[in-house]
Amino acid sequence: MGYVFGLLAALLFGANGSVVKVVLDSGLNPTQVTQLRTLGTAVIAGAILLVINRSAFRISWRQVGIMAVLGVVGLALLQVTYAFAIQLLPVGIALLLEYLAVPAVALIGFIFLKERVKPRLWVAIACVVIGLGVVAQIWASTLNPLGVAMALAAAATLSIYFLIGERQVTATSPLAVAFWTSSFAALAWAPLSGWWTIDPAIAVAPVSLSGTLAGVIVPLWVPVLWLVVMGSFLPFLLSFSALGRLKATAGGIVASSEVIFAFVVAWLWLGEELTVFQVIGAAIVLVGIVLAQTSRSRVVDADLAIVEGQRAV
Repeated sequence: MGYVFGLLAALLFGANGSVVKVVLDSGLNPTQVTQLRTLGTAVIAGAILLVINRSAFRISWRQVGIMAVLGVVGLALLQVTYAFAIQLLPVGIALLLEYLAVPAVALIGFIFLKERVKPRLWVAIACVVIGLGVVAQIWASTLNPLGVAMALAAAATLSIYFLIGERQVTATSPLAVAFWTSSFAALAWAPLSGWWTIDPAIAVAPVSLSGTLAGVIVPLWVPVLWLVVMGSFLPFLLSFSALGRLKATAGGIVASSEVIFAFVVAWLWLGEELTVFQVIGAAIVLVGIVLAQTSRSRVVDADLAIVEGQRAV
């Protein structure tokens, strides 16, 4: 069941990029989408905590600081840079670049934190570099440079979140982590997102689902609700259900299937296609991600579980 939950979470995460593209094409900008997602997640998590665990609202000042950093850097900045990236890049490629965080964390841990790593780390890094070169088709410069920069920024924020979160956030529940980090993320974006400029009438404005579903017209609130519930909150819980049954390394490897699902959904739905060489390159990168995920010798399972699940919110 751990693998089932993990794959379901990865599928929802992978499909979410295509939903974000539909919402962005409707007129909302990446910062506004991030604001809606983080605020919605905070409201849902807070409502559930009010019923099942009110003690989660009482945390130490030290935890407040950690939650603030994780929320602003690892949630708000991650989501907004990813949203900008998928405006300019195919969804799967943006996510592939974001997952550079996995080998980056292993490398940083080895160089700066003196963690022991297995020799396969160097093979993993070689796979990632070569594979990304093929995916990006650096000899032809087919990818938008700004999109690549935004995706790499997403990878940087995810790396920071991994490094802080896996060592610090162990004293509270997953729902509490979701509530506090989402609340700080929403608070951070409140003065920057321009939420006050959103016309409430846009919620019922008709939106085409684009691509192969271009003929399907729904009010905007439908894909927005999907982003909050099915694209953030539900896969978050599924991730923790999976990681409660799997070792953190196994859970991380399952989570990397998100990249494959993102490619497939974007291809079937939005018509985003890759060349044969890019597919080969993506496969090489995924091999590198899996090798990097299994190369770290000193990772506490409970800590990494919190980080892996919260990343998706």
